[in-house]
Amino acid sequence: MNGQEAGPHQGLAKKIENREALIGIIGLGYVGLPLAHAVHGAGYRILGFDVAAGKVAMFNQGVSPIGSVSSEALGHMTVDGRFQATADFTRLNEPDIILICVPTPLNTHREPDMTYIVNSVEAIAKCLRPGQLVVLESTTYPGTTDEVMRPVLEHGGLVSGRDFYLAYSPEREDPGNPEYKTSGIPKVVGGDGEVALQLACDFYSGFVPSVVPVSNTATAEAVKLMENIFRSVNIALVNELKHVYGRMGINIWEVIEAAKTKPFGFMPFYPGPGLGGHCIPIDPFYLTWKAREYDVPTRFIELAGEINSRAPYQVIDRLVRELSDRKAKSARDARILMLGVAYKKNVEDMRESPALVLMQELEDRGARVDYYDPFVPELAQTRAHPRLAGRPSVEWHLDNFCGRYDVALICTDHDGIDYDGLVGAIDLVIDTRNATKGVKLGRNRIVLA
Repeated sequence: MNGQEAGPHQGLAKKIENREALIGIIGLGYVGLPLAHAVHGAGYRILGFDVAAGKVAMFNQGVSPIGSVSSEALGHMTVDGRFQATADFTRLNEPDIILICVPTPLNTHREPDMTYIVNSVEAIAKCLRPGQLVVLESTTYPGTTDEVMRPVLEHGGLVSGRDFYLAYSPEREDPGNPEYKTSGIPKVVGGDGEVALQLACDFYSGFVPSVVPVSNTATAEAVKLMENIFRSVNIALVNELKHVYGRMGINIWEVIEAAKTKPFGFMPFYPGPGLGGHCIPIDPFYLTWKAREYDVPTRFIELAGEINSRAPYQVIDRLVRELSDRKAKSARDARILMLGVAYKKNVEDMRESPALVLMQELEDRGARVDYYDPFVPELAQTRAHPRLAGRPSVEWHLDNFCGRYDVALICTDHDGIDYDGLVGAIDLVIDTRNATKGVKLGRNRIVLA
């Protein structure tokens, strides 16, 4: 930081250089805990904050609730004394760098729910001291860092860029993808001023392959939204093409496999029963909400959202039609085995999973629905589907499935499932993920939906 005026940033820069900075992480979930693991690997000490005292106790005992950070890895972090979790937010004056990794859901009107960010920032403001760097990693709309966070943090008299430093660096987690861990993904960083940007870049460069600085925090916030809107729009396209090609008797999965052999100008996206996870179903609406402030329509983004939101109901329509045509049976009192409730394969994360929509809608029509998911032994409490909470996964017994279920509905294509056995045991299989592509016998039992 040659040429910069003297200030508290110089002491922080030295601590970053020597790995002496204490790193505070607010929110130890699917983003915060993998981030803590990566930061620990760079040699830093971490103080993790979480509102759930029960989870804090688990963390300090080395028990991890998520698959991307094993209990063994978390145990190493706690044993060497460089990781500690706490529910005491009055300790936010201790870290030199504070990373905010809290949820940013939508409310019932599909508007941004900033409660978790605001609560975190207010807790920081009560303890804020000169020389601290505060970085928001949660996905949000452009302007959040500058318009929401900075006024709260400056309310006590400290000034951003002079007394403390503020930055935004969006998380880029991909749960269940072993190829890309936190420490292997480039980091986009925007700062509130040059000093904040430099401090944040120096910090992140210690444990990611490259840092991508942008001109300000709003640009960094926009980058994250663009990444997920890109995915949402393209998934909506293939979900629509699935129905168009289906009416023509063309297999969309075969079309995609052939199209992706083109070495340029094409990127494969795949249809499914709807969007899940905490990013793609939610993030586009953060931009559509903010765009209204500028009187700018976002028709393309909203259309994609509508198509993806309809996907579960189109699956239900197909299931009902096949039950009627193949088995002369209605959905009422039909016995359905749902395969997979996690939002994507090989993870335990069921946030915003379309499987929950499918389960509740089918039961509303009178069906009896069980589920099997080796990663989700019991359905967690969710805001949108509270009545499903606590329901257990059935055990995998193909012999017991024979004659017990009218239809199997594959929602999540987990690896390690005996799809050949499933098709042999249940004489109608609705496959929304092409999970049965390798099944040779009983193809007549399978419906791609």
